[in-house]
Order: sequence, then C-alpha cells, then structure tokens
Amino acid sequence: VTDSTFTAEVLQSDVPVLVDFWAEWCGPCKMVGPVLEEIAKEHGEKLRIVKLNIDENPETARNYQIMSIPTMAVFVKGEVDKSIVGAKPKAALLRDLSAYI
Repeated sequence: VTDSTFTAEVLQSDVPVLVDFWAEWCGPCKMVGPVLEEIAKEHGEKLRIVKLNIDENPETARNYQIMSIPTMAVFVKGEVDKSIVGAKPKAALLRDLSAYI
C-alpha cells in the first residue's frame, strides 16, 4: 500500500488488515517478510496483510508514529487494534495474531 491508497485499502477494509511498516535497508524487516507471506497464504480470508515502505510513504508512517521497524499494526474498522514491534518467529506472530485468524 502507499500513502495514497492507505485509506481505501486499510482503513475502509471489511476485514482486519495487518500493515507491515518496513524499509529496504532493514535486515529484520527482510526476515519477517517471508513469514508474513506464509501467514497471508494460510489465513488471507480472515486477515489481509499488506506492506508499506516507510521511505517511499513517509506520511502514513508519520501519522501512526512508527519509530522503529519492523512494526506491524493490525487495523480493525479503521483503528489500530494491535501493534507488534520487531521481528518474531512465525509461532510467536501467530500467537500475537490469534484473535484475528
């Protein structure tokens, strides 16, 4: 997603959306990316997962005060319902996301 598509794709979504705030230069972001892709394949009908590059889309990152990456924020009905900061193994992420999947 981008600054310009964020409202339509995330805030107005009918299902919970996990936004992965990341950057190209972030090593831990690259580790968590494939894990999120697996979770998206397994649970995509209940939880939508999107990525937002903070370097290319600074406005949204600023609006949600993203201070460190990776930060994953789960949006429900347009509001941040849960924030997960830092790379975690798949099992830990699944536990953190259990309310949504």
